[in-house]
Amino acid sequence: MPTKLSVNLNAIAMLRNRRDLPWPDMIGIGRIALASGAHGLTVHPRPDQRHTRYSDLPAIRALIDDEFPQAEFNMEGYPAEEFLRLVEQNQPEQVTLVPDDPAQATSDHGWNFREKTAFLTPIVARLKKGGFRVSLFSDSDPEGIAAARDTGADRIELYTGPYGGFHSDSEKAANELERLGKTADAAFAAGMQVNAGHDLVVANLPPLIKRVPALAEVSIGHGLTADALEHGMAGTVKRYLAACGW
Repeated sequence: MPTKLSVNLNAIAMLRNRRDLPWPDMIGIGRIALASGAHGLTVHPRPDQRHTRYSDLPAIRALIDDEFPQAEFNMEGYPAEEFLRLVEQNQPEQVTLVPDDPAQATSDHGWNFREKTAFLTPIVARLKKGGFRVSLFSDSDPEGIAAARDTGADRIELYTGPYGGFHSDSEKAANELERLGKTADAAFAAGMQVNAGHDLVVANLPPLIKRVPALAEVSIGHGLTADALEHGMAGTVKRYLAACGW
């Protein structure tokens, strides 16, 4: 099966929050994305609510339940108690745990699984007991995958920021792609599935999927939103779906 596309709405929410006005309509844009074929929606509700607000979460859940029941809701965030309660209240299909400091502008590294196994294991167990699929944000580090598996998580999400950052240096991009591929290989060997996200665009998706053909899902926000300024959200989702092999 081709790689599924989850549209991250954080950039849309951040643009909305620049004014005390209800546009761009985050839910409306999410509806367009799903109607255009996206397989799910992703948000990262940070404690300061600088983009996705806590009040957005029930509306996203309702949009999927009422209009696109085949789609998935993915909530990502640092697993503080407040975030875990938001997850339990809004019932996403997938929870992606990231090691962010609340002050970070965006996610910029994965977990150190060896150091954080004891921290993550009971959190993963709590989420799995609640019926959620759990994915852990991961650097390009094949050696850490055994510890990731030991937490009980279902998936890793490859942090592809460095890969996307080498957009103008093909040699460095190729080296980083191979590191991502080896990490994915280790995850598959450990019985885990693999997602990916961060700074992915139409141009760099096909090489990633060629190297990791069993990639389950990509979550894309910034690049997709930037493209939507030129191509519209519906056209952009179709472009990204084509890049994923649909």
